Amino acid sequence: MSVLRPTTSLLHAAVLRSKRTLIAAGLALAVVAGTGGWAAGSAQTAVTGPAPGAAAWRADHSLGRPLPDPATAAPAAVARFFASLTDTQRHALAARHPLTVGNLDGAPVTLRYEANSLALKAERHHQLTRAADPAGTLQDHRQARKAAARCAALLAPGRHILAFDPRGRGQVAEVHGDMTTAERVAVIVPGSDIDLGSFDRAKDPYGTPTGMATSLRRQMAAAAPGTRTAVVAWAGYTTPVGLGPDAATGRLAEAGAPRLARFLAGLAATGAPAPAVLCHSYGSVVCGLAAPRAGRGAIADLIVFASPGMRRDSVAELHTTARVWAARDASDWIGDVPNVELLGLGHGEDPTDPAFGARRVPAERAEGHTGYLAPGTDSLRNFAAIALGRYGDVR
Repeated sequence: MSVLRPTTSLLHAAVLRSKRTLIAAGLALAVVAGTGGWAAGSAQTAVTGPAPGAAAWRADHSLGRPLPDPATAAPAAVARFFASLTDTQRHALAARHPLTVGNLDGAPVTLRYEANSLALKAERHHQLTRAADPAGTLQDHRQARKAAARCAALLAPGRHILAFDPRGRGQVAEVHGDMTTAERVAVIVPGSDIDLGSFDRAKDPYGTPTGMATSLRRQMAAAAPGTRTAVVAWAGYTTPVGLGPDAATGRLAEAGAPRLARFLAGLAATGAPAPAVLCHSYGSVVCGLAAPRAGRGAIADLIVFASPGMRRDSVAELHTTARVWAARDASDWIGDVPNVELLGLGHGEDPTDPAFGARRVPAERAEGHTGYLAPGTDSLRNFAAIALGRYGDVR
């Protein structure tokens, strides 16, 4: 008997491992079937840490004291630092270190606009130089011209770029409205396939951060014309490309969540009201991981739509004081994705399930996966009502 017990135990463990493997394989097949198959393409390398130029910033002793470390300084400390400077000192730092100041959460909003304008001009010049480099290939030249055109578009008069990082596929955040006077603020967190090149586009405009932000702010203005509003289109993390393995795991969301939490802390540090954060598709995974990091009171309302899950089992696990809302229209293919999480695959419970504990937002007139903020939809009207704090108008 003493010999049989460990043998039986080992067999039992092996059976359990086999069952878990089969379940995981079944889940993978279900995800593939539910989303139409893996998209072609390689895994993405997440952009993390401060933007290029951080070393030069740290080495700058022109003020006779250390500058706040962009990797470790809390946004509130950054805000206090800039408040202690003269206008001349602030503008000089932005001119010397545009990428650092432009991405430094807690720095004055208008100073970040100024710095990012300089950074975009420098990047456009860099890309135009690449496009004319005889050592480059035709593909190199084509990609460089496209990148230069994207920088030029972001430099158009009237655009307010709150963050710009040229690394990887490029990251950007843009403010629609006046953040310095806004009474109500919203932040859009997009899902897969969003980067510098797809931040705004003519095709499927309401599936882009720019299109969603523009539509939401227009609806907010129509519903409350006397209220000062601002909407931030935030593409500040490395998103998955297509419906491949990156979209089915939390790796990129785990890298993006601290960036989102820090960004929200930066808004609070500059005096902006706690925003409504609207999280689309894979962006809701980022939001689910960022919410506990953001701190109590950093988010007024958390709205997830077209969500595959938030890597949380319930609203309680988000550890947030925000009101949590969820929407999904009947024609959205995301409803076919299994709401499970096993061995790193899948994103867990469906936020629209009553058991999750979120408040359901009607989205009967939305169409497909990217139509939630299209003009005329009930989801857009409801999202605007939430962002305005008019909760009784959600219906």
